[in-house]
Amino acid sequence: MKRVAALLLLAMAFTLGWAKEAVPLAEDPVVEQRLVAISEEMRCLVCQNESLSASRSELAQDLRRELRTLIRQGKSDSEIREFMVSRYGDFVLYRPPVKPTTWLLWAGPFLLMITAVIVLLVYLRRRNRAVGETHLTEEEARRIDALLQENPK
Repeated sequence: MKRVAALLLLAMAFTLGWAKEAVPLAEDPVVEQRLVAISEEMRCLVCQNESLSASRSELAQDLRRELRTLIRQGKSDSEIREFMVSRYGDFVLYRPPVKPTTWLLWAGPFLLMITAVIVLLVYLRRRNRAVGETHLTEEEARRIDALLQENPK
């Protein structure tokens, strides 16, 4: 038991020699804080369902580097957003502005839902009519009556 404890202490001593201090994400924490605030409002163009700040894609890393550069250049948040929109379109924003070019983006899900409800209603009505219009032949009616008389409840 003493040997195991000694080996563990020796192993821990060696690993402490290799440990390094955590590297900060940015030289300036204020820049990093602004970067996170801005990139949370933008979508990753590769992942599309993740924010730019949460995405691990290479493009997202490049865009975060670009945003850091713009922040260091003294650009305001609105200037940075305008730059991103001019370069990648309104799709890069999680909340794009409502304008004629984005109407489909805003109304699309509602139109899709309304269309699905209409298609479902038409299908159900046609199915009910088809079921209601089914008529049995005399032979089928006799077989049903015979089965019911054989197995009364």
